[in-house]
Amino acid sequence: MSTREAAEELRGWFSGRLPADWFEGRIEVVLDREEVSVVGRLPEPDAARDVSATERAALVAGHVQRFRADTRDERIAIAREAERRFGHKVSWGVDCGGEREMFTTLSVPVMTRLRQPERRVLDTLVEAGVARSRSDALAWCVRLVGRNTGEWLTELRAALEHVERARAAGPEA
Repeated sequence: MSTREAAEELRGWFSGRLPADWFEGRIEVVLDREEVSVVGRLPEPDAARDVSATERAALVAGHVQRFRADTRDERIAIAREAERRFGHKVSWGVDCGGEREMFTTLSVPVMTRLRQPERRVLDTLVEAGVARSRSDALAWCVRLVGRNTGEWLTELRAALEHVERARAAGPEA
């Protein structure tokens, strides 16, 4: 099964399993080797329409925190079901009022070998106080690349989906 098909299966299962009144529209499901992230859109509170930006931000933050607290036990139960069924940890998040907040995320160690010039980049970020450690510095670099090359990464992921479909259509090994 391709990554796209697996994500579609997960989105279908979660869409069928989640209470209908939790989110507006379709949920977003993002899948990688270790984790499934489920993000739903909360309706923006009516009271957030005619207030200052500061009050609106606080109102939306309170709305998100109330949802998080009110749904915690049920989200944990649903995540456990999904983890048993699909073999991936589940992370939760919401979009509300144009802001995204992830409640839980999995932090996975990744091993890499770097030569001195790359290590010096990480060490410079640590020495400058941008990051607390080489690990944090590497994560910072990955986030920066992801933010600045988002369109390119989207095209690359689409190309990978075509490769997966071509492999699936080919003869079995």
